[in-house]
Parts: sequence; structure tokens; C-alpha cells
Amino acid sequence: MFTIIDNQINQLDTASILEERKEVLQKLIDFIKEKSKLNETIRLNFICTHNSRRSHLSQIWAQCMAHYFKIKNVYAYSGGTEATAMFYKVEETLHYQGFEIKKLSESHNPVYAVKFSADEHPIICFSKTYDDVFNPTNDFCAVMTCSSADDGCPFISGAKLRLPIRYNDPKAFDDTPQMAEKYLERSIEIATEMKYVFSQINN
Repeated sequence: MFTIIDNQINQLDTASILEERKEVLQKLIDFIKEKSKLNETIRLNFICTHNSRRSHLSQIWAQCMAHYFKIKNVYAYSGGTEATAMFYKVEETLHYQGFEIKKLSESHNPVYAVKFSADEHPIICFSKTYDDVFNPTNDFCAVMTCSSADDGCPFISGAKLRLPIRYNDPKAFDDTPQMAEKYLERSIEIATEMKYVFSQINN
């Protein structure tokens, strides 16, 4: 793992997570723990309306934390109720936090390769619908990261478990002086919660 990311993970304070929030995260912990004990593939699909911000941050940090805590057979995905593009500030924020990111295409919906370690496969990120062929079709956990996707998709075909784990949208601060601060704040929040989740798997 790249040193700057490793250092940041070490500094994340999971004790700051409120007990009621830990209760929300517990079902995700239980899903991963059960699969891990049975040595089964763990598929997590993080879903938000546009698959542009929170779902990508969640996908990337989940995959990163699985590697950090040596939880095997974890595959993190992301999708939306519609496809748009991964918002440029997400790429900038993750790059600032130490991820190596390469843009593989220059289309209206760019494809990015995101690396947290020199020796691990990159995470491929682009905006897509949750049921895109790039995503799993069955036996996965659908994690709803925003209220509109959660409310708009009461049923996710093929999901073994559907969990609402919502985050406030940093989009509210686009084109404001607080934009960079709020995107970093949201990324740190998601990273902290994913650290807590994966730290519980072998306990």
C-alpha cells in the first residue's frame, strides 16, 4: 500500500463514529463476516443516484480497507440509478489522499484506473447503472449510499442483502469556497466507516 494512504488510514479515528451509526454499519459487518468465515466471494455494490461521488468513494475505500485488513475475496463495485460521470473533484480528492489515478479515456464518462498499492490491480471506476454488465448480478450486498437512490430503488434484483448506509452529498458545496474541504471531509468520513467495518471482520 502506498505510504501516504497507509499513514492516513492509521490516523482515522473510528472511535469518533457514534453508536447509532455503528448499528447501521453492523449489518454490513455481519454480511462480510459470514461470507469471510465460509471463504466465499464477498461482492459489495455501492449505489447512488448518479454514480458520481459517494458511491465511488465508498467503492474505493471499501476495496482499500479490505486489502489493509487482509480480508480476502472482497470485490467492491459501484452503480447508480442512472449513469453520468465520476465527478472530477472525487478524482482530485483521492489523488490528494495518495491514490494513483490514471484516466483511461477522454469521453463524457471517463474511465479511471485507481491504485492504492503498486502491487495490486487498479480499481476501475466510471459511472454506470447498478445493473450494468460490469457489476454483479446475484449474491451481492447492495449498499444504498444516498436517500434518493434508496427511496427510488426499493428492490435491487439479485441482491442478497440491501442496506441503506447514507452519506450527505458533497455536491451541495460545488462551486463554493468550501468545495475542496467538503469533498475531503466526506471522503474521510467514508474511509473512517469502512475502516471500522473491515476492522471488525476477524474479531
